[in-house]
Amino acid sequence: MNEERRIIVASKSGISIRSFTDISDAIAACLGAGGLILTEDDLAQEFFDLRSGLAGEVFQKFTNYKVRMAIVLPDPEAYGERISELAYEHKSHSMIRFVRSKDEAEAWLCA
Repeated sequence: MNEERRIIVASKSGISIRSFTDISDAIAACLGAGGLILTEDDLAQEFFDLRSGLAGEVFQKFTNYKVRMAIVLPDPEAYGERISELAYEHKSHSMIRFVRSKDEAEAWLCA
C-alpha cells in the first residue's frame, strides 16, 4: 500500500512561530506528517535575528523530533549576511532546508 504522508503548509494550518512557546505547538501539529512548509510571513522577525536564539531553538527541536521543515525564503540576502550564510549551510541538510519557492519546498519534502 502506497501511503503518502501529507505535507503541512503553515499558513493553511494556522501554524506560525512567533515565540519560543509556538515551537512545541508547531511540532505537535506536524508529528506523523511528511514535513512543514513555512514562509517568512509565518515566522517572527526575531527568527531572522540569530542573536535572539529563536531560529536555533526551532532548528534544534525540529531536528530532535525528526520533523522535516522547508523555509521558503526567496531572497535570504534581504535578511543580511548571517541568514544568507545559514540558508547556504542548510542547502543540503537532511531535516531543514531554505528554499526559494513553495514548489521547491514540496519537491524536497516529497522526495
